[in-house]
Amino acid sequence: MNGTRLLIYILVMAGTTYLIRMLPLVLFRREIKSPFLKSFLYYIPFACLAAMTFPEILWSADTRIASFAGFAVAVILAFRKKSLLTVALAACAAVLVVERLIVFF
Repeated sequence: MNGTRLLIYILVMAGTTYLIRMLPLVLFRREIKSPFLKSFLYYIPFACLAAMTFPEILWSADTRIASFAGFAVAVILAFRKKSLLTVALAACAAVLVVERLIVFF
C-alpha cells in the first residue's frame, strides 16, 4: 500500500469519526426533551457495538462449535452480572477447551 492511499484512508476515517461526534452538537442546540429521541441516541453506541461484534463472535474460532460454546459461556456469565474481564476470560477458555477437545477426538 502506498503512502498516498494510506493518508486518504486515515483522512476519511478521521472525517467520519469527527462528523459522528460533531453533528449531534450542531443539529441539537437545545436540550432534547423527547424521551424517544433520548433513548434512541442513548442506545446507538450499544447497537453499533453489537452489530460489529456479533458476526465476529461466530467466526472467531476455527470451528463453529467452539465459537458457539464461547458465546454461550459469555451470555450465561453476563446474565449472572459477572465482570467484563471474567466474561471475556471464561469465553476464551471455553473456546480453547472445545477446540482442544475437537482436535483430541
